[in-house]
Amino acid sequence: MSRKTKIMGIGSYLPKKVVSNEDLTKILDTSDEWIQSRSGIQQRHQAAEGETTSDLAIEAAQAALANAKLSPADIDLIIVATTTPDLTFPATAALVQKKLGMRHGAAFDVQAVCSGFVYGLSVASAMLETGQATRALLIGAETMTRLLDMKDRSTAVLFGDGAGAVVLEAVDVAPDGLDTASHVIGSYLRSDGELSDILYVDGGPSTTGTTGHLRMQGREVYRHAVGNISDAINTLLQQSDMTIADVDWFVPHQANKRIIDGVAKKIGLPIEKTVVTIHQHANTSAASIPLALCQIVQEGKVRSGDIVMLEAMGGGLTWGANLIRW
Repeated sequence: MSRKTKIMGIGSYLPKKVVSNEDLTKILDTSDEWIQSRSGIQQRHQAAEGETTSDLAIEAAQAALANAKLSPADIDLIIVATTTPDLTFPATAALVQKKLGMRHGAAFDVQAVCSGFVYGLSVASAMLETGQATRALLIGAETMTRLLDMKDRSTAVLFGDGAGAVVLEAVDVAPDGLDTASHVIGSYLRSDGELSDILYVDGGPSTTGTTGHLRMQGREVYRHAVGNISDAINTLLQQSDMTIADVDWFVPHQANKRIIDGVAKKIGLPIEKTVVTIHQHANTSAASIPLALCQIVQEGKVRSGDIVMLEAMGGGLTWGANLIRW
């Protein structure tokens, strides 16, 4: 028997406040046409005053637990992928653990910016499959609007807040059942710190002592994104003895519609298999993949046995992909 990781439940949460492109034209020198033509974004959700990343995370976590028909007592690992923690420490995952009323198991954060959920799924799967945990909550949660410089229209229009979560469980699968059983097939992760200066936040505890604001060289990010993401997807497919024709659903990080289209075209994936939610959510960093995945699951589009490819690229630069049999 092989020890594998299975997704048992999924949930999401979006703050109630919706900020349209038209709303932003009142405070920025921009337009709906300018924003949509460059990013595909029409609106984004914004956390209310006093609403924290852990508040968003707990809503998504509770929805995922309900979907899995499980309780916090059934979970022994919590991983939160976030670049906008409530506090410098403790980890946002520990605050989620507290809000769930848990006094057992382990909880920690993963910081890989927009690639956080992809990295988190790889880490959680490794821990479950090596017996370090039995069931895990993996949450991608962000309050990215708190990092924005509202004088910089090139970045202020691109980001939103939200959270998505999955419940993962370690399951035993017979060797002859790997072609049909629901499980995480594999992951592929990469990073290149030499490119850290094209997407970063200009503050931190050991540098400025402040949170700082998000800074991005958009053209450079785009130039690296399509190639890096495509390479990660093709490498993971090759490692898994699959081709792009085997993929039923492509759930990319929702950073920019042009990047999504560029990757889909480069890897030869039909656009109808590509999940796009950026027009509704904007870029929610580590939350974007679970938010998009949850949407198509709730819409009944993903069927048992479907092959689902996740991918992301974020500051670091970090990038990677996960392959799942639903």
